[in-house]
Amino acid sequence: MKPLIWGVVIGGILMLILVFATGWAVTSSSAQKEAQQAVEKAMVEYLAPICVEQFRRDPNKEASLKELKGMNSWTRYEYIQKQGWATMPGSENSDARVARECAERIINLK
Repeated sequence: MKPLIWGVVIGGILMLILVFATGWAVTSSSAQKEAQQAVEKAMVEYLAPICVEQFRRDPNKEASLKELKGMNSWTRYEYIQKQGWATMPGSENSDARVARECAERIINLK
């Protein structure tokens, strides 16, 4: 009987380790983290087109696009922020994630 009890205890512990390691069980902290990431992704997807539209309304957009294409990909978002395209109407600050996505979309405009 003793080996059976030890087998059940060890099997239960291993099962718990497996369940949490593979992500089959979701803790409240991991659910909150995933929800936050989903909100941030949705925000970027929602605001990036507004940023692109603000770029399109810029009277110097051709020169700005040429300058933007000449930059390194990791510095483009700073340029977007400096131009104010990633600053949403009614807001004083821009979001770097929105600026990065906006830069990618502007570079890929046809």
